[in-house]
Amino acid sequence: MRRLLGRLLGDRRVVGGLLLILQLVIVLYGLEWLSTRWAWVPYLFTVLSVIMVIWLVRKYDNPTYKISWIIVILLLPLFGGVFYLFWGNTPLNRARTQHQYEPKPPKFSDYMRLPATEQLAKEHPHHAARAHYIASLDGMPAWTNTETRYFRVGEEMFSSMCDELQRAHKFIFLEYFIIEEGVMWNTILDILKCKAQQGVDVRVMYDDVGSIATLPQHYDRYLSSLGIRAVRFNRFIPTLNTYLNYRNHRKMMIIDGNVSYMGGINLADEYINKKVRFGHWKDTGIMLCGEGTANMTALFLQMWEYVTGETVPVLDDYLPTVKRPADGYVQPFADSPLDDINIGESTYLQIIHSARKYVYITTPYLVLDNEMITALTIAAQSGVDVRILTPGIPDKKLVYLITRSYYQQLHRAGVKIYEYRPGFLHAKSIVADDDAAVVGTINMDFRSFFLHFECATCFYNSSVVAAVKQDILETINVSRQIDDLWLHKVPWLRSIAASVLRLFAPLL
Repeated sequence: MRRLLGRLLGDRRVVGGLLLILQLVIVLYGLEWLSTRWAWVPYLFTVLSVIMVIWLVRKYDNPTYKISWIIVILLLPLFGGVFYLFWGNTPLNRARTQHQYEPKPPKFSDYMRLPATEQLAKEHPHHAARAHYIASLDGMPAWTNTETRYFRVGEEMFSSMCDELQRAHKFIFLEYFIIEEGVMWNTILDILKCKAQQGVDVRVMYDDVGSIATLPQHYDRYLSSLGIRAVRFNRFIPTLNTYLNYRNHRKMMIIDGNVSYMGGINLADEYINKKVRFGHWKDTGIMLCGEGTANMTALFLQMWEYVTGETVPVLDDYLPTVKRPADGYVQPFADSPLDDINIGESTYLQIIHSARKYVYITTPYLVLDNEMITALTIAAQSGVDVRILTPGIPDKKLVYLITRSYYQQLHRAGVKIYEYRPGFLHAKSIVADDDAAVVGTINMDFRSFFLHFECATCFYNSSVVAAVKQDILETINVSRQIDDLWLHKVPWLRSIAASVLRLFAPLL
């Protein structure tokens, strides 16, 4: 019993959860006490709730998110307004993080090679709007002269990573949502230790909540003792606030500024199927070698400056020095929850709107707002072959229930939906019309679109486009298609429960 108690008290998730519950109880008790002590207090809280509802209606925000909070406030008129004021998406809550995160767009004008956004726009005018949109709002231009490679599973990417890490001689940058001790991470860490001893600048950034169950609390100190510069992103402090939701979901590795990796693959054994959790783990990633790596390097250094407060001396010192034969165009980019611009979702929407033949999407979670549902519906009803692949075995049953709640609406509109039979599909990608694809960390859900720091790479007329399409078609061959028979077998109680959960999906 003592051992069990010791393990529970040593688990940051358990302790943090208990502290959050305790704070919530204290807040509720305090509000109730104030209401019984002074008769005018309930009227004040009710007026505050009305003001918050009006604020939400007028606020420039996602309608589905606003509706969720309005329902909460109306169900709890006495406390709902207070909850939203302190824990909703208000300037009061975003200020602590937002004022610090003001990434400066990188200046590539002094770099030895110029971006290729304008060249892309001239050669392929139908891609111009998307490329300019990303470049203007994110500061990340398109590039050519880049060798590309697509990985269908984590095992392939892991092998390539180890080979390239061994060749590093200047710097290694790692930025990941989850790191877990095991075959994958320990193998990489052994290489990092050797490289740090050789004088290579090795930096590791990981999300504190993402790795809360996989790494000790002060693992960054251990890495520092090995000569590796390490930081935890947005350290977990168990207090009731919304900035805890702002997680770094990005996954990138940059080596000497010339080689970079990105995708859905974290540094843990399930991603390379060394540990089986939910059947076969299907994930994907990409490698860039050449000029296109410049964007990923800039993105990492922006985040490093934000987390550590260090100023990057000269960006040019970290940019690519090699030039590879062009494989179309590449445009790595990022998305932040601390602005009112949803670059990730908007890029997906642009691809869907412009598709004429097909759009194939893979995502582990499907939690859509009205804009995305409308875009998918219009595309399918216009004769575009729209297909979405989701997991056959879920890792989060509650989210999976919500994911399946969208099936009927999309199916009726003509969208083909498939579930990956062998296990859990964690890949995040979209491909359309044989000339555009995006591979990265962006899930088709509210957290990725509105609450997480994300990254992805857009490919234009690249061999990666064909590789993504072929991989999805092969995955469909081992997947189950959702049809009328399947939908008719869904218990009505489960369907109603999922519909209710959808109302609060943006808050989960």
